[in-house]
Amino acid sequence: MAKLDLDPILARKEELEALLAEPGRQDIVQLSRELAELRPVTDAINAFHAAEQEVEGLELLLEDAEMRELAAAELPEARERLSGAELALRLALLPKDAADERSAILEIRAGTGGEEAALFGGDLFRMYQRYAALQGWKFEVLSETETDLGGLKDISVAVEGQGVFAKLKFESGVHRVQRVPVTEGGGRIHTSAATVAVLPEAEEVDIKIDDKDLRIDVLRASGAGGQHVNRTESAVRITHLPSGIVVFQQDERSQHRNKARAMKILRARLFDQERARADQERSADRREQIGSGDRSERIRTYNFPQNRVTDHRIDLTLYALDEVLAGPGLGRFVDALVAEDQARKLAQLE
Repeated sequence: MAKLDLDPILARKEELEALLAEPGRQDIVQLSRELAELRPVTDAINAFHAAEQEVEGLELLLEDAEMRELAAAELPEARERLSGAELALRLALLPKDAADERSAILEIRAGTGGEEAALFGGDLFRMYQRYAALQGWKFEVLSETETDLGGLKDISVAVEGQGVFAKLKFESGVHRVQRVPVTEGGGRIHTSAATVAVLPEAEEVDIKIDDKDLRIDVLRASGAGGQHVNRTESAVRITHLPSGIVVFQQDERSQHRNKARAMKILRARLFDQERARADQERSADRREQIGSGDRSERIRTYNFPQNRVTDHRIDLTLYALDEVLAGPGLGRFVDALVAEDQARKLAQLE
């Protein structure tokens, strides 16, 4: 490993810990976030230094006649540990997406295929719900629109936990399904699709929204959700005038809760818009990433007759569709996508 000056990183960690110990600081959220992002790096540095010192110590013992045999026996494993620590450090030093450790807003919308697309949207929702449970994440529905057959025309979910966005961000794009619909009497296989968007959750410190930029309409809720929805003006529609983004929320009985949820979604969409603008400025780098992040990009096909799921970006096919939809199988795609992303970034550093 090329000799790197790692001392400034360790020094910054100590500086952040000292700053956080000062009473009355106004920037405690930003400092805490930076420290949380830095800790895995400093842990990797310390582990690498410890493995390096172990190898150096054993190599010195080779010169000692009494200890040479013992040192020679332990040295291969020590060098293997050093190699692993070096790789872990290189991965820790890779440029990070600042949003990786954040929670996320997951949005699923039925695309081409009518009712079948909505039913598939429901399948995707349950897949992510089960995967989130396996990760120990909190999974809260913010808004949803159901169809008559129980499908989902659209749904927005808050997925809360550490590192949610890092694992789910590659799920953004078009998911295609091939199967015989429940509404098809002739046994013909149909193709339909649903679009998934994964947005890093934004905090107020990330996106400043001026009240004058918002038009807030209070409406009577409609559709499924209980008899109360038609008797109270609890639904909220927020229009962000500069961007044209519109968020409608009616799932809660309380107008205030609907407004809070709508603002949460709006903030995430504006934050995602800002990130997309920055990504366009680094377009050459984005071409090296897995996919473009474009919501219109077909990323995965779920073929029910063949029990097959194929991710088209990394040419990975699993004949385990049930396992994927149950949650554990999705983890195999997530891990492969993260590993591929890391491998590309490491190759760029060579």
